[in-house]
Amino acid sequence: MLTIGYIGNGKSTNRYHLPFVLQRENIKVKTIYRRNPSHDTWKKQDQIYYSSNLNELLTDPEIQLIVVCTTHSSHYEYTKMALEYNKHVLVEKPFMMTAEEAEEIYALAKEKGLIVQCYQNRRFDSDFLTTQKVIESGKLGELLEVEMHYDYFRPEIPESSHDFQFYNSFLYGHGCHTIDQAISYFGKPKKIHYDVRQLLGSGRMNDYFDLDLYYDTLKVSIKSSYFRLKERPSFVAYGKKGVFVKHSKDRQEEHLKLFYMPDQPNFGIDLPEHYGTLTYLDENGQYREEKVVSERGDYGRVYDQLYEVIINGADKQVKDEETLLQMHILEEGMKECK
Repeated sequence: MLTIGYIGNGKSTNRYHLPFVLQRENIKVKTIYRRNPSHDTWKKQDQIYYSSNLNELLTDPEIQLIVVCTTHSSHYEYTKMALEYNKHVLVEKPFMMTAEEAEEIYALAKEKGLIVQCYQNRRFDSDFLTTQKVIESGKLGELLEVEMHYDYFRPEIPESSHDFQFYNSFLYGHGCHTIDQAISYFGKPKKIHYDVRQLLGSGRMNDYFDLDLYYDTLKVSIKSSYFRLKERPSFVAYGKKGVFVKHSKDRQEEHLKLFYMPDQPNFGIDLPEHYGTLTYLDENGQYREEKVVSERGDYGRVYDQLYEVIINGADKQVKDEETLLQMHILEEGMKECK
């Protein structure tokens, strides 16, 4: 049994963690530290102890893993504190504010023989897993280009922000999903072209980014905007023999926002109208077009893997060097914004 506690009792803990963890029989959630009890809005779980005393969490010998689910400006402080109390730590993304902070945290964890890892649940998005399946089928031929889009039409978010902070940005807040997907599957790029904008002008938040990652002949483009009334496809993969287009995103977040939870039938599963389309030339040069049944996403697989790491000594799936690379990319991308 892996026994865990949470720092933070907001949306992250209650929407993106607990619904998945509570389905795992080999994981026990013992304690949640409520940072702002007066702001509690989420329904309490009867089997979990809720505390307003952080020391109760840190000094509990039964708790092996602490999950930091707070705003990212406090990730460094809480992660360091948990490590100093000899706890393994899982940290929401973006992992830290800077690569320097991340390096210090990894060094401390190594010194104490502990596991610290970023919560990269988007590695288990259905659209991403399905695109991998298509690439690995070989039907596209040699892969030439992949486009990854994560669009919204939420102009009220940048319009309500009237100052600039590098960490309060679209790149930090959402690029941490797609950048990790790219480097987890394709590895470290040889070079990166950055186009990170403030569409409302300087002194406002970053609300658009377009990153091109180059791997020899392959280019992976990561694009996002707050001003897309009609979203671009979630994934497009081009090869020498074909193309795969997946229009709709993974549906787990959509269902979670509707309080349709992982214990419900068909949670997060694509319907046929959500399936991507694969168009290619077969081995006889014949034109083929087919729908690709989507893979099933599951954010809880992060916890399955972490259980194996902590309890059974398996290798970490979210490697330290991948998270450090992501932090360097986030920092570099924000350099031109003011």
